[in-house]
Amino acid sequence: MSAQTSLPAEPPAIALPADHPRIQPGRIGVLLMNLGTPEGTSYWPMRAYLKEFLSDRRVIEEPRWKWWPVLNLIILSTRPGRKGKDYASIWNKERDEGPLKTITRSQTEQLAQRLEGLAGDRIVFDWAMRYGFPDVKSRIRHLQNEGCDRILLVPLYPQYAAPTSATACDHAFRALMEMRWQPAVRVAPPYHDDPAYIGALAASMRASLARLDFEPEVILCSFHGMPKEYLLKGDPYHCQCVKSWRLLREELGLPAERFRLTFQSRFGPDEWLQPYTDETVKALAQAGTKSLAIVAPGFSADCLETLEELDVENREIFLHNGGEKFAYLPCLNDSAEGMDVIEAVTRRELMGWV
Repeated sequence: MSAQTSLPAEPPAIALPADHPRIQPGRIGVLLMNLGTPEGTSYWPMRAYLKEFLSDRRVIEEPRWKWWPVLNLIILSTRPGRKGKDYASIWNKERDEGPLKTITRSQTEQLAQRLEGLAGDRIVFDWAMRYGFPDVKSRIRHLQNEGCDRILLVPLYPQYAAPTSATACDHAFRALMEMRWQPAVRVAPPYHDDPAYIGALAASMRASLARLDFEPEVILCSFHGMPKEYLLKGDPYHCQCVKSWRLLREELGLPAERFRLTFQSRFGPDEWLQPYTDETVKALAQAGTKSLAIVAPGFSADCLETLEELDVENREIFLHNGGEKFAYLPCLNDSAEGMDVIEAVTRRELMGWV
């Protein structure tokens, strides 16, 4: 370079008008999403939660003309009181919230701590519920206001299903439709066969079984059910549940007759995925099985369907029909094993962004 040659001068800084919308630097949002919980156990909070949940076309696919009178005239008149009592039995009274909310918050806080060194404060972590609060729409707007022009959605459902994973994403996409400046979005796929998930489940189960004062003759692997019609329409949920069960059984080294697959929480008169958990529990007890354990690997956090339905209702079914020893093995929750899974999924899906 000759002495006469000089580098081009830096362009002058652009002064924005005083009324120009605030512009944040580029950041990445990570939003953990779970199903939801009512805001209280009394009639009106329960009714509001159930109405939002049971009005979702992804959950109930019946025609509106057929379903609407049943929902509004029958179910929302009777079910809030009964379900409110069930929720009250598992309620986190210290925080005045359902356990699903407590656990999802903790999962988010721990994930932020684990990934703090990945990109510093460039990643913003948050959580939302598909039904109830904090709602998905408000949290996506919050992430955008924090300067996130890229958002990773992480549905906390190991197995994909339209009434869970898809409806959570529907809610997020509806929020994006209302934004003038949309962030780029990724959705973490289901992780039903991820080695990190299977390994964490096996480690958690071994630890839980080691704390028991008995060795269960049979362990039921209970997944949330869905109408059989949804499977016939092409929903992959049943196939992914079966694969998770098979891989977990192989990891634990258990024979199929000792580690059985069942489906719980059926609702309404239609046929659901079988075999049913409650009927299996009853049949095992009546056939002479004296000790039983149940695990629910399809749930990333304990909730009403595990803490009340499995640990209370199915315990009573087993003991009242001749069983003697029963144990419910907790979900991964915010344990070290559970956080290993969420961290592995999040790290993988952030690749290329950080």
